[in-house]
Amino acid sequence: MMKKLTYFLIGVLLMGVGVTSCELDDNIDPKNATEVPVGTLFTNAQIEFVNQYNSMSVNRNISRLLAQYWMETTYTNESRYDFQDRGIPDTYWSEFYRDVLRDLKEVKDIIAAAGYTGGLADQAANQVAICEIMEVYTYTLLTETFGNVPYTEALLGLENTLPKYDDAATIYADLFTRLDAALNSFVDGASSFGNADLLFGGDIAKWETLGNSLKLRMGMRMADVPSFNSKSVVEAAVTAGVYEANLEGAFFGYIGTDPHVNTIYSGFVIDNRSDYVPSNTLIDKMNALNDPRRPLWFTLKDGAYVGLEYGLTAGGTYDAYSHFTDMFFEPTLEVVLADYAEMEFYLAEAVERGYAVGGTAEEHYNNAITANILYYGGTAADAAAYLAQPEVAYSTAAGNWKEKIGTQKWIAMYNRGVEGWTEWRRLDFPILNVPEELTYGDIPVRYPYPYDENDMNPDSYAAAASAIGGDLATTKLWFDVN
Repeated sequence: MMKKLTYFLIGVLLMGVGVTSCELDDNIDPKNATEVPVGTLFTNAQIEFVNQYNSMSVNRNISRLLAQYWMETTYTNESRYDFQDRGIPDTYWSEFYRDVLRDLKEVKDIIAAAGYTGGLADQAANQVAICEIMEVYTYTLLTETFGNVPYTEALLGLENTLPKYDDAATIYADLFTRLDAALNSFVDGASSFGNADLLFGGDIAKWETLGNSLKLRMGMRMADVPSFNSKSVVEAAVTAGVYEANLEGAFFGYIGTDPHVNTIYSGFVIDNRSDYVPSNTLIDKMNALNDPRRPLWFTLKDGAYVGLEYGLTAGGTYDAYSHFTDMFFEPTLEVVLADYAEMEFYLAEAVERGYAVGGTAEEHYNNAITANILYYGGTAADAAAYLAQPEVAYSTAAGNWKEKIGTQKWIAMYNRGVEGWTEWRRLDFPILNVPEELTYGDIPVRYPYPYDENDMNPDSYAAAASAIGGDLATTKLWFDVN
């Protein structure tokens, strides 16, 4: 069974407000707060981060379509890479900048202005370190999605309404520095955000493990960029301690009351829509490999697992295909931000690249697949039988290590669209389907910049577009070099 770490959001959102006497100073407006508790700001930043990262809304995040896990049944524009009609990049950008990064910056500004001493200073140090990890995480998503983005001049408000775009590789290098500094600044034994931290309940050790796991992810993202010295970064992260056991990870739970519900429940149940089914890209691959996760993830259609052909202009009838199983319609279904299976796939790749991370590529590959099957409710016997198949076994599966690891990781990242799409871009496997009337080269490898930027920040936009080689969905980013 999936690990549940669900916190009660409503109560947390009210923390720090308290109940006071009705007698207020004459110059205080009780309906318009002028100061927000740092815990409330941090809670909101976490909620907005996860909601955007995990969203399935075609207005906010189409990564499950870009990775070809799902296909649209009725409206097919987004699965055919129309970003503009709904302004998808604009929302993706604004949610992370305005609703996540801005709140995290405000938390740090309030703490800095308070000038805490003694035990409160230790608590504040931990709070700032956690905010830094969240900011690093958010900026990795922005750079890996768009390329060059505002960074050094971002979040300045009226001080600078036309921020420049910084070079993405330069941002990424600074993010490594910031992440190391945050990890080194934790004060063991001191508190942090307590229950306002919906992810770990203020547990510093868990934040340290997430930070190191994020460092491993970032290091492997840069594996084909020699200037980043990925080998030393990855080895340091593993030595410091990443997720290393089944069911370990960063899992964000919802309370199950609207609006704090899983995105699939929201889209299918609350909105009463049936716009998505699994794609044939995923189903056909899993059928060919006799994958034991099929009954865990999908229903049968006339005795078979059937996916809708990806990229059709006309879509398809919802009832003609397999659907998602009941677990995905649970309002409390947790969001996986990072986990043991993901780390083991990175370590399998790291061994193949000659990094000193211990074990063999086959051992890490087997661990990753087994962990993913167990997470979704399969058994060790299911995993062993799957791995025994010549088409899956590391020594006999088709292709080089990139194809073996890339294909299995893509399957395991199902319902984690952002990670599935990014790892497909980096490893180039599996081979996806070509949408009708398009070519393989039309499959997006980045989001275009927000369409408002061309009007609102034209000089910076133009410079950024030129620097990355054109503001096209098909322009490869700096880490996607093969």
